[in-house]
Amino acid sequence: MIYLTQLIYIKEGQEAIFHQFETVALPLIPKYKGNLMLRVRPTESTWIEGTGEQPYEIHLVSFDSVQDFESFMRDDERKKFLHLKEQSIRSSMLIQGTRLA
Repeated sequence: MIYLTQLIYIKEGQEAIFHQFETVALPLIPKYKGNLMLRVRPTESTWIEGTGEQPYEIHLVSFDSVQDFESFMRDDERKKFLHLKEQSIRSSMLIQGTRLA
């Protein structure tokens, strides 16, 4: 099992385009033995502390294996909409982790 945390930073004014991409991409996760465990959109009132920029969204996803995650990334349906991701996301950070307990 692998765990991935993604911090997503959106280009200003491109939120609707990002949501269009997510509408396609997120439902594909279970097809590849994945689970969207958490999807959070922090706000100024919920942001407690940090030295970095506040992300637009934070995703925590698990997959049974790295191969399952890589298959998700290569999904043909998802690839058709990558232009929406490229148009709307300024940058992102993907962090791979393991469950400790």
